Order: sequence, then structure tokens, then C-alpha cells
Amino acid sequence: MTIWYEEAGTGEPVVLLASSAADAGMWDAQWEPLAERFRVIRLDYRGFGRTPYAADAPYSDAGDVADVLATLGVERAALVGSSYGCRIALQLGAMATRLVLMNPGSDLPKTPDVLAFGEEEDRLLELGDAQGAAELNARTWLGPEADEATRQRVTEMQRHAFTMQLAADPEPSQFEPDFSLADVKAPALIVTGPYDLEHFRQSARYLATELPDARLLELDWAGHLPALERPQEVTRLLLDYL
Repeated sequence: MTIWYEEAGTGEPVVLLASSAADAGMWDAQWEPLAERFRVIRLDYRGFGRTPYAADAPYSDAGDVADVLATLGVERAALVGSSYGCRIALQLGAMATRLVLMNPGSDLPKTPDVLAFGEEEDRLLELGDAQGAAELNARTWLGPEADEATRQRVTEMQRHAFTMQLAADPEPSQFEPDFSLADVKAPALIVTGPYDLEHFRQSARYLATELPDARLLELDWAGHLPALERPQEVTRLLLDYL
């Protein structure tokens, strides 16, 4: 099994961990500016982008990321996560020098808006409607600052992922590694915005209080994927923090 990844630049390693509503391409706008100052690394999880949806044994996305970093000789790195990528960052928190968690989820109870989204996504996927499910994701996760080209790009990334995942036979078995927030010692910047779903806004506030060294940043314009909604502003934010 080969996980697609790429790296650029030199210096402190910075790992970009994508949302499950996109793939590594969501970091295109940040890639070159970060590579001018850091050794930047990104990858596609299984069933996303350029990585096939396959496994001959149970796996975890965090384990795949750890394996890629071991291959590259990276023992410590700054971890930048978006949505689902935040969970992977926390699972790998012991190796983090710094964390940026953009609209993280948590184990808090799911709010009605998240439950309604999940039910509709499941309904569309059960019908085999990858395009409809992808359009639902773009509508749900992108805030009002996203332009039409960005909405189409997210739809394309998500449709491609759904198409691969629906075609998998058998479906790979994935597990969630255990982790404790108390064990995450690295400084963390947690980003949230008013146009995200309530579960993620609650989760950002929760993690800001539970992580040992965390700061909450509220972007008054942001939805769930600010790196795609105002890419230049998020690039500056990352450069300043890192």
C-alpha cells in the first residue's frame, strides 16, 4: 500500500493534514509560501486524492501519517490540521512541536445540524449519488467567503473520494488510535468561526480549555474550511504563528 505524499522546502518540518471533505489539494494556496520558510509535507489519506482506498489489514490514518514521516526521517514536526485532520494531529500529538487545529471536532455529543448532515449524506451515498453527496459537502462546509471556483473544487475533491470509496470491494477496515488530550503538551492554536456547524464551534471551545497550552482564535468570517475560504489570510496566519 502506497500513501501519496510530497514535500518541499527546508527547515522545521510542518505537516498539513487535510479535512475529510477535501484532500491534500486543499493546501495548494499555502504550499509554496510555507515551503519558502519550512520543510512542508502533505499527503492524501486512503480513499482521497491520489491514494487508493485499499488495505490488507486494519489501518489508521494517523498510523499512515506516522509511517510517511518515519520514511522521511521526521521525528518532530508542527502539525496543521483542518477538521478531520485535527483529530489525526491530536492522535500524533506526542510528536508535535506546535499544533494548529482549524475547526476541530471532538467527542462531545453531535449537535442536530451535524446529525442532519450525516443522515442526508448517508442517504445520498446509499443511492450511489456521489455527485449529490459531494455538492452537499460543499454547501455545508464552505462559509460565505468561498467563491464559486472553490465550491466547485471542493465538490470535485469530495466526489472523487466518494467514487473511490463506493467502488472499494472489500471496504478496508479502519480503527481509531487511542489518545489523551492531557498528553498533548505542544502549544496549540485553535481556530473557529461563526459559519461552522455548532458541534465544531463547541468542540473548538472545549479543546481550548482541555489542552494544556491552547489559545482560541475566532475568525468572524469563517466557515468550516477557512484555508479554502480566505486562503491568503490563512497563509499569513500560519506563517505568523509558525
